Amino acid sequence: MEREERFLVGQFGRTVGLKGDLKLNLSTDFPEQFKVGRKLQTNRGEVTIEHYNPKRNTIKLEGIDTPEDAKRYTNAKIFSTREETKQYCTLKEGQYFWFDLIGCNIVEEGESLGVVKEIQRLPQGDYFLIESDTSLVESGFAKSFLLPYIPHFIQTVDIDAKTITVCGAKDILEAS
Repeated sequence: MEREERFLVGQFGRTVGLKGDLKLNLSTDFPEQFKVGRKLQTNRGEVTIEHYNPKRNTIKLEGIDTPEDAKRYTNAKIFSTREETKQYCTLKEGQYFWFDLIGCNIVEEGESLGVVKEIQRLPQGDYFLIESDTSLVESGFAKSFLLPYIPHFIQTVDIDAKTITVCGAKDILEAS
């Protein structure tokens, strides 16, 4: 059986207090997925959430009651699957999961410019890393380019068709 792909959603930090709480460093835009009773997959085994405080960004795990016990999970990475993410996270209109955007074809005026290979979170915002279409690379364009993920460039997103229609992206590619 093929193992389902997992995505990093956070990492446990230092211990906090005397009862085994840990700092939670999020790598997700959906902190609501950290619900009491949810089982989390980590690179150090499965754990269950006993309590989560989003204001302090701390988490308490079942069976972890001392700082010494909690230290075993310091720096442990927390993962989620597509299915779990969709189960625990609610998207608003116009929001998409990154894993749904990766692999989408970038199209401008009917021309395929390339495919979203990854999304990079930079201080200025999120950017698509687009691997340029082979025919464009053969014509002398860059092998890849960054496109800001902002409404100015993004016209439509069709997750089912794996297509993102854009405007102004070819100018960025030409300047790359």
